[in-house]
Amino acid sequence: MKKYINIKTFASLALVGALSITSCTKDFDELNTNPNSPTQIGAQYLLPSGIESSVDRYWGGRARFERLNIDAAELYVQHFTRNIYSNEGDNFSVSPALVANNWKSFYNDALLNFQRIIIQAGPNGTQPNANYEGVALVMRSWVFSLLTDMYGPIPYTEALAGTSETPIYKPAYDPMEKVYAGLLNDLKIANEKLSVSGPAIAGDILYAGNILKWKKFANSLRLRLANRQAAKKPAESKAIMAEILGDATKYPIFTSNADNAALQTTSVLPSNNEWNQVMVQDGRTDWNISSTLADKLNALGDSRITVYANPNKDGKYQGHSNGLPDAIATSYLATSSTIGSYFVKVDAPEVIMTYSELNLILAEAALDGDITGDAKAYFEKGVTASFTQYGLTVPGDYFTKVGAVTREKVLEQKWIALFGQGIEAWIEKRRTGFPKFPAFDSRAVLDNDGIMPTRFPYPNSEYSLNQTNVEAAVGLIGGTNDMKTKLWWAEN
Repeated sequence: MKKYINIKTFASLALVGALSITSCTKDFDELNTNPNSPTQIGAQYLLPSGIESSVDRYWGGRARFERLNIDAAELYVQHFTRNIYSNEGDNFSVSPALVANNWKSFYNDALLNFQRIIIQAGPNGTQPNANYEGVALVMRSWVFSLLTDMYGPIPYTEALAGTSETPIYKPAYDPMEKVYAGLLNDLKIANEKLSVSGPAIAGDILYAGNILKWKKFANSLRLRLANRQAAKKPAESKAIMAEILGDATKYPIFTSNADNAALQTTSVLPSNNEWNQVMVQDGRTDWNISSTLADKLNALGDSRITVYANPNKDGKYQGHSNGLPDAIATSYLATSSTIGSYFVKVDAPEVIMTYSELNLILAEAALDGDITGDAKAYFEKGVTASFTQYGLTVPGDYFTKVGAVTREKVLEQKWIALFGQGIEAWIEKRRTGFPKFPAFDSRAVLDNDGIMPTRFPYPNSEYSLNQTNVEAAVGLIGGTNDMKTKLWWAEN
């Protein structure tokens, strides 16, 4: 449960203190040692701080120029549209501050905490505990996957070594292929380290110490990454999928919505749902449902629209087009549906990965010939799980309306099911080109040459602090630090 209040503050202050005590003499250290003020933060404090900072950052971010999901990804994939400030994401722009703030936060606030746990809880650490180590490996892998999928090559092998015995202050950037290989291997190691009969852990605000669920998340995430790289490394991806699916005891995966990786928020600050903080507590009403999403769900008779959106004054669920300048977009305030009440509740969950997504991944893999299995069965399980996630029942004629199970239909349903998880939907759209969106309204005014951003540019701070390496990274992707360069896993 996401219900600690003082842990995050304590961990942050203690980390600052621990990092600051570097220049005192030995005698001074001995005289000023306070046994009630620890200089090493335990994993039970580092873990909740790392989980909350990373999931909150991924899901929303309260401050302007930090809202990675709702001021960028959810707009790019046309789940949301804006009725004001169209130059903040809806027109394919991105603020340099948003790029820099999220880069810094994922590395400094999330990855640093998980790395400290891995070192501390490892077999040669000061507090060995394989379950803490495994959990931190899973979370570290997830955050690194976000970074590489958003930016491209990133500091990975040499990252997080600023306080090691041989510190690295200017880490090299690894190509995405190398990052993926490392993440897939780390997730396998995490599954091996995690043991339901092993030592207990505390501070787990994602799965409340349920190690079996952590194992399921590790293996489900490994399937996500294997599928994502399958077009580029087919033999390796097939082998990984066969290994996991061939031994459910050794490699458990999600089997129901009860296994979903989702941070359960609370009504107590600072543990609220980030969307509630922005859209309710701060009173921001900048976002509506995109007509692309509303029109698709209405055409299918898809009742998820009643959760994703609120009806307008006429009782209808409808949106407006993306990319419209403010003077035009504001004219739709009376008719465009707002973001659904379910998603802006103070304690709505912040979702990382679901049983629905897993089944749609397997449906795609079956259609591609990467696994054996019934693609249609996986597809229907995935869609059904998405409805069930919100307490809904699939309409009786729904699969007839959807039609034959093709790769495009699988990815379209994944896009629908990933509402709220804009970053994942954005990654999948860039990887596959699906779903196909309708042409923009003729009145839309778009930046980036009208191209949906294909990546985030590296922040200016990297050019100040790590210029040689960031320039080498830009060379790996063709020599331009722009938002039109396709990333490694892009299929076309």
